[in-house]
Amino acid sequence: MLFKDKNLLTIKEASEWASNHLDRSISISNISYLVQYGRVKKYTDNGNVYVNKKELLKYYQSYHGKREIQWKKNLGDDLNWHLSFDHLREVDTTKHVHRLHPYKGKFIPQLVEYFLDDHTDEFKKEVFFQKGEIILDPFCGSGTTLVQANELGMHAVGVDVSDFNALISNAKIKKYNFTELHDEIQKITNELRKFLAKTNIKEFDDELTAKLTNLNNKYFPSPDYKYRLRNNEIDEEEYSRKHVANFIKTYNDLVKKHNIKLEQDSEDTFLDKWYLHPIRQEIDLVFNLIKNIENLATKKIIIIILSRTIRSCRATTHSDLATLVNPVIEPYYCTKHSKICKPLFSILGWWTRYSKDTLQRLAKFNNLRTDTYQYCLTGDSRSINIFEEIKKRNSKFGGLLEKQKFAGIFSSPPYVGLIDYHEQHAYAYDLFGFERKDDYEIGPLFKGKGLEARESYAQGIADVLNNCKKYLAEDYNVFLVANDKFNLYPKIAELSEMKIVKIYKRPVLNRSERDKGAYSELIFHMKKM
Repeated sequence: MLFKDKNLLTIKEASEWASNHLDRSISISNISYLVQYGRVKKYTDNGNVYVNKKELLKYYQSYHGKREIQWKKNLGDDLNWHLSFDHLREVDTTKHVHRLHPYKGKFIPQLVEYFLDDHTDEFKKEVFFQKGEIILDPFCGSGTTLVQANELGMHAVGVDVSDFNALISNAKIKKYNFTELHDEIQKITNELRKFLAKTNIKEFDDELTAKLTNLNNKYFPSPDYKYRLRNNEIDEEEYSRKHVANFIKTYNDLVKKHNIKLEQDSEDTFLDKWYLHPIRQEIDLVFNLIKNIENLATKKIIIIILSRTIRSCRATTHSDLATLVNPVIEPYYCTKHSKICKPLFSILGWWTRYSKDTLQRLAKFNNLRTDTYQYCLTGDSRSINIFEEIKKRNSKFGGLLEKQKFAGIFSSPPYVGLIDYHEQHAYAYDLFGFERKDDYEIGPLFKGKGLEARESYAQGIADVLNNCKKYLAEDYNVFLVANDKFNLYPKIAELSEMKIVKIYKRPVLNRSERDKGAYSELIFHMKKM
């Protein structure tokens, strides 16, 4: 019988043993999490669940276990490791359409699933929403909540002040004619190849790549060079500067030989400043071809492919792609790859890669999608009439929405002074001609983090919630994901005449920034006061 094994502990006993052994609070839910995601084996006997003490000890001695203990030491024992989703790979957190286009500040889909779904987690006792209900995301961003609502059989409406954000969100949940989409992409790809064949770019790029490969193999061989760097055998700055300087003459000779025009004639716009002349020519070619596509849904998703492509083709270093510093028009030492890298001179590579990837992701989501309504409205969540705007676009959905109202909100408001949401997609606004509404952003980077900015932010979020309350069902649930370093959300709740009923403190493990230190965010559960 299992119960005769002295190493087997009930979930409660395991919690008590681990807390005593580690001299830290280890909750029952924490042990349950380890069982659910296979960190330790689950044993059952007469309906009772047990874990093996030896396996539990092995986990806490592993990388994952040590990280959990260290992060709780740094951030507090109230850190909800269950919401770390540390069992997931990047391919899981960026599944299907969630990676159609880069977007700063988005949360992972599993976080939405946890709070929206009623059966994703066998140890989760709280149920907030049911299939067929309608969810609101007043800070829609790139549409994560909309996509997951669809996957979970719920309706959803998003609102975002940014035209481009709304484009991304709606493109993700749209249904497509895949044959037509494939054909239109192929037509553009063929025209792009024809255009490139008429230039000297390919010959120039091939010769440059060959010479650069020889140089890197000789002076920056991997992994030997990286090993010497780690052991401080090389002064990275001086060594790299010398070899870059020596190679620039070779580069300039190739530019002259192939008669390549690098810079555009002006730097008046984002597209003028941050793209080399050959890249800009190809961008304009593809965009003009897209304009001729008749099917609006097909046209919009191909616009997303082009936008994703040109984001990767900006004239900057690999390490500065997310935060542009200075335009780069010649080879440079790449701190990310520890070798000399070069700018891009054609969009063809990224265009073909992203086109294929987009088709695959749309197809995967198409196999999961449910027959539900989702739409992202462009507008100011502080004042928009959601019912009227939805009725204009879909009368059936509008009628359902007025009858049921929103069961609640799941959203991630902007953080104070962290991101300029329009500026992160400046290339798209420049090319596609969307109207920029930077002044309508709540808590943008350009307004800073001072007292005035914080007060304005708190009032702005409260104004959004007060407007949204008009469209919520009586017993609503509101979940807001935030990093409340300035402790503004108690004030926001007060201004919104809501009460905070629970706060979940979640570790954020996979951040895109270079700082990989212990970091957490809060999920505020709010209800009617």
